Amino acid sequence: MRIGISADSTCDIPLDLIKKYNIKLMPMIITLDTDEYQDGIDITQEKLYEYIERTGNLAKTAARSTYEYVEHFESMLAECDKVIHFSLSFKISSTGNNARLASEEIGNGKVAVIDSKSLTTGQGLLVLSAAEKVAKGQDFDSIVTEAMAEVDKIQASFLVDTLKYLHKGGRCSSLALLGANILKIKPRISLVDGEMKVTKKYMGGIEPSLVKYVNDMLKECPPNKKRVFVAHSSQMPVVDKICQMLKDYGFEEVISNDAGPTICTHCGKNTCGILYVKE
Repeated sequence: MRIGISADSTCDIPLDLIKKYNIKLMPMIITLDTDEYQDGIDITQEKLYEYIERTGNLAKTAARSTYEYVEHFESMLAECDKVIHFSLSFKISSTGNNARLASEEIGNGKVAVIDSKSLTTGQGLLVLSAAEKVAKGQDFDSIVTEAMAEVDKIQASFLVDTLKYLHKGGRCSSLALLGANILKIKPRISLVDGEMKVTKKYMGGIEPSLVKYVNDMLKECPPNKKRVFVAHSSQMPVVDKICQMLKDYGFEEVISNDAGPTICTHCGKNTCGILYVKE
């Protein structure tokens, strides 16, 4: 049986791995004023930030419709027998439910839609795990079952340098923004049952705070050391230091990756996180 792997573009998997495993992406839509762009295709971090800084407006992101998912899945089914699709957390966007409705419209159990309960490479970890199993010849039903079990093993968190972007997007109050600016608070945002929650606060500069954050996460959530992503929303010198820390910790594969424009729209510059499978 030929099995296709699909994911929302918010999985932020590096291009070389996308090509290696022939992963098909559904790009999210980003709107700057009246111009629409496709995440991961025709918009960059730099273009996004230039627009926000120039206009003071937050870019708008949009889910893909059920109809668009039907087209996406049917194009894949022209080349394979079944599809496994990994969605951005259902509690963050309606895109996952639209994908689920599309799978039901296609019917016959040909498309399995899995709520990653995550975003960026937390979602990507699940995608790669399934893609590796497809490459090994594992059957469709067992891959789906194992993927659903792996969802709750994903540790996805990140440290935010500024709450400005979350505030503009309505995910942070003006009072919280003011307090964070005055006290130089860097909040740790974690995905908890598919929702973004502040799970700890750090005071001080972003670089020392990130080092503390990484050490805290490894202690609080002991990892499976197979693979870890270091996802960042802009170029940060401290990223190399974090990657070395994780290599010294014993991770077999440490991947530094740029967060895509959809994720950057909401978190802003100098956001960085480590994402891995928990032991």
